Amino acid sequence: MNMAAVTFTISISISSFTPRRPQPPFLTHLANHSFSKTQILRTSKRTALLPYTTTSCQVSASSTVGAPNEGAEIGSSGLVGANDLLIVGPGVLGRLVAQKWHEEHPGCQVYGQTATTDHHDELTNLGINPSLKGATLTHEFPYVIFCAPPSRSSNYAGDVRQAALSWNGEGSFLFTSSSAPYDCDNNGQCDEDTPIVPIGRSPKTDVLLKAEAVVLEFGGCVVRLAGLYISFYRGAHVYWLKKGTVEARPDHILNLLHYEDAASLSVAILKKKLRGRIFLGCDNHPLSRQEVMDLVAKSGKFSKTFEGFTGTSVPLGL
Repeated sequence: MNMAAVTFTISISISSFTPRRPQPPFLTHLANHSFSKTQILRTSKRTALLPYTTTSCQVSASSTVGAPNEGAEIGSSGLVGANDLLIVGPGVLGRLVAQKWHEEHPGCQVYGQTATTDHHDELTNLGINPSLKGATLTHEFPYVIFCAPPSRSSNYAGDVRQAALSWNGEGSFLFTSSSAPYDCDNNGQCDEDTPIVPIGRSPKTDVLLKAEAVVLEFGGCVVRLAGLYISFYRGAHVYWLKKGTVEARPDHILNLLHYEDAASLSVAILKKKLRGRIFLGCDNHPLSRQEVMDLVAKSGKFSKTFEGFTGTSVPLGL
């Protein structure tokens, strides 16, 4: 589906406008480690252009050994700062949010809630105070962002509700969702007002929509993110490259968003302290599957050659 821009009338407090690069942002990300470009922030019937400069962030894949500490407490000091942030699911996106939040709010405390203790040492080294899912909360937080995927949860909406209960209502509560719920399968235009998949049609979208409903019930905001990727090791292009040949249509339109961009977008929404909004995040440069893999080849960053897409009859734009 082609996510098209619409007019945004609310001020986002920007000082300058950065023109879009002529080449697709996807190729820019593949070719460079850091860059500046324009991000699109979307909400119903509105769009804002936010200029920013991204910075690199190292994400380690190592783990520490240790059993979960069920009795751990979050914020044991009992003190909470006006800009303190709780990140539920500090993975790739959550860690980038933490980095950018620290840059925006020096001296604040960032907490990260995880399903296991495997990466707690890494989080500590990144300036994130780690805790385990189910830990006792000694206070509520002014800013909460839920970045954990549904794949590791047996009750995703319930997990989101627990995160909402940790928000004190003063700053922002943000849930990072997906653009998957939009009911569009013809490579057509899509924006925040595009109809969504009805509950009951797809278990995948049911999980997301039920979680979104919890967020909106509490007055939080939802950001539906297009396909996320990182240049060298995460994204659909990596999976297709490994497969070599994929039974899918080459003309299927994709909307993409780099993790750095998604983090900047999330921080921008958190700072606005909005209530009950649904946003849509993409780089405003839709590409077909074939165009994506052509750019992968053009980047010169990958040694493996992609053979091609072989599908001809599946639906488009989902």
